[in-house]
Amino acid sequence: MDSKISKIGVFTSGGDAPGMNAALRAVVRASIFYKKEVHGIMQGYEGMISGDIVKLGARSVGNIIQRGGTILKSARSKEFRTPEGRAKAYQNLKKHGIDALVAIGGDGTFTGLHKLYEEYAIPSICMPGTIDNDLTGTDFTIGFDTATNTAVEAIDKIRDTAISHNRLFFIEVMGRNSGYIAINSGIAGGAVATIIPEESMSLDDLFAKLDEGGKTNKKSSLVVVAEGSKLGGAMELAKKFSERNNYFDIKVTILGHLQRGGSPTYFDRVLASKMGVAAVEGLLAGEKDCMVGILNNKVVYNSFADIIDKHHEIDSESLRIAKILSI
Repeated sequence: MDSKISKIGVFTSGGDAPGMNAALRAVVRASIFYKKEVHGIMQGYEGMISGDIVKLGARSVGNIIQRGGTILKSARSKEFRTPEGRAKAYQNLKKHGIDALVAIGGDGTFTGLHKLYEEYAIPSICMPGTIDNDLTGTDFTIGFDTATNTAVEAIDKIRDTAISHNRLFFIEVMGRNSGYIAINSGIAGGAVATIIPEESMSLDDLFAKLDEGGKTNKKSSLVVVAEGSKLGGAMELAKKFSERNNYFDIKVTILGHLQRGGSPTYFDRVLASKMGVAAVEGLLAGEKDCMVGILNNKVVYNSFADIIDKHHEIDSESLRIAKILSI
């Protein structure tokens, strides 16, 4: 273990994700287990710049493993993108004696931490916290499982009213430019079609599939749309379909930020806990400028240089299964 590290700073950054508190709890308690001080940095990089930093103890993170959001708060910082902003952040870290960092966030968080390491050589490890599951180097990101379960629960309820009223629902889920939530909730929710950024389904293909359902007296249909779809969002697709077909009563539901909140699933709690311990142990073992991930149920450390700006591709098997089951 690296005896040079005495104080670890931990923060959450970017979009919140269920399980961030569980990850924070794991970092704090693992740090204390290894007899290291740990400090929480409020509001992500903004708190690093303003000096909003507090010492944390084992009891500071009690009763948070089941809570959504992040008790450290989160923010996106324009100032940190400048050399002057990062200089302020570094001075505040020095002032508090922090000599290593653990961040919980997504690709924007990675980029900021990588830049700080390049300029000031502070050992740092990031944990992948994003509902999008779009980061390479890990099978799952913290928050993805909870967000997908939330989407599936909503889809199940929407199906009840769709069946009752002979309706076609376009349901938009989050994920930015990643279709992971869409494809998995589409399979689990029995969608007739799933529109994702990674697949090039045409409008004609979608219309043909929906028209086929109408011709065979299909009483309801659900189309799951990823918010980053190249064909357009749920509102736009519903408008285009209504202009050429009046068989279904067409409705739209945009789940939005509903998917970010709520108590994390057991899977996200365990994933976050494993990654939190691995982040601390990695730092103390000399790992730095990297992201901790779990591949095939094993902890791995991915260099930022190898993963930044790379996309976690959806496996072709999920796409194949979705098509087979959507008839």
